[in-house]
Amino acid sequence: MENVQRFGHVVMLGPTNAGKSTLLNRLIGQKISIVSPKPQTTRNSISGIITQGDIQAVFLDTPGLHRQKRGIAPLLMRSAYAALAQADVVMLMLDAAQYARRIDGLAPDLKPVIKAVGDGRLPVLVALNKVDVVREKARLLPVLEAIAEALPAAELFPISALTGVGVDELLKALLSRLPEAPHQYDADEVSTAPVRFLAAEVVREKLFLALGDELPYSMAVTIEDWDEKSKPGLAKIRAAIHVARESHKPMVIGKGGERLKDVGQKARADIEEMLGTQVFLELWVKVRRDWTDDPSFLRDLGLGQ
Repeated sequence: MENVQRFGHVVMLGPTNAGKSTLLNRLIGQKISIVSPKPQTTRNSISGIITQGDIQAVFLDTPGLHRQKRGIAPLLMRSAYAALAQADVVMLMLDAAQYARRIDGLAPDLKPVIKAVGDGRLPVLVALNKVDVVREKARLLPVLEAIAEALPAAELFPISALTGVGVDELLKALLSRLPEAPHQYDADEVSTAPVRFLAAEVVREKLFLALGDELPYSMAVTIEDWDEKSKPGLAKIRAAIHVARESHKPMVIGKGGERLKDVGQKARADIEEMLGTQVFLELWVKVRRDWTDDPSFLRDLGLGQ
């Protein structure tokens, strides 16, 4: 008698900067999602695949839930909620350290989640992240009580996506709740996202880290050319960095081109690790005025879908 296979989708929801991308990268064992101290770095629903024996799960890392109503923010919210249509299990991720300091921010952050999953249709597991940062563990009790009151059917798991504390227990619980179904992917696949998209995300991550608070959300990266045939063992990649204002261009390039060069070197190293081959990465900056208000370009980026 063959073992019963399980397969399903785990949708990762949570406020911005809760640590969903860090957790996804840890679960998969390699970087497939942007990690940055800046909120809202995840713009698309990034998928990671985990296969453990007879169980296979597709994790969807969605844009952070927030209350902004301007710019591309509503599109990001739409992407997050759209992912729920595929969900078999919902994993809600919350920042324990933030609420241990100020618990009054918890109720507003939970409001959109309760609206989306509070009907009890889907199993909900809450990952209370960054518990390693909270030195006085007693400060977590009011947070846990408030979550339990707001989502009484949910299971709570204190974890640290950074150190791995509690992550194995969370993963085991998530996988056990998937429905019986045949696997949809090969056991060695780790993401459903195309490598071009992942490479563009790597460049965007390095830009976020390099620019700090200078350009919050006005950058986009597209792959203009990808050539792995001209020279065996070498991928030639040309990527365009789109900015919304002429004044943003020198900020990205940096003095004497140093910032762009540094971004390129760091991105190339990550892309080489991802592809397992040498990479020649060419970056240039293009001004695309007010691209955040251009529906056609946003669709090309996969936003709001």
